[in-house]
Amino acid sequence: MAVDVSLIKELREKTGAGVADCREALEEACNDLKKAEEILRKKGFEKAAKKADRDTNAGLIESYIHQGRVGVLVEVLCETDFVARTEEFKKLSHEIAMQIASMNPKDVKALEKQEYIRDPQKTISDLVKEEIAKFGENITIGRFSRFELGK
Repeated sequence: MAVDVSLIKELREKTGAGVADCREALEEACNDLKKAEEILRKKGFEKAAKKADRDTNAGLIESYIHQGRVGVLVEVLCETDFVARTEEFKKLSHEIAMQIASMNPKDVKALEKQEYIRDPQKTISDLVKEEIAKFGENITIGRFSRFELGK
């Protein structure tokens, strides 16, 4: 089955997956974008599971202040400093910091189980697994601190 190049481009922009992966997913889904996204997501989770045992010794510490009343510091770890310096990794770290500020989880495990504030269909764990699939590296949330004015 021929896959439309515009569909590959659209799927790639949505998911960040490689061209070949997008083409395969669209072929498998008979050019249905929603099904192809789900196929890529599933494959991404499988890739993430294979990388779970890898050491994460690089990363960054992200800070976020919400209206001067709530502050967060979060340590997001990856395998290499190359990935840690990318805009996508910085964005992921910022999104996690915002999640902590708004939802006030008690620990990392509770954070990973929470619904993502921007997409209730995903958990934070799902969000991280999607990024693992994109980067091809293990990513973990190390630790975080949340401060609230007057508490």
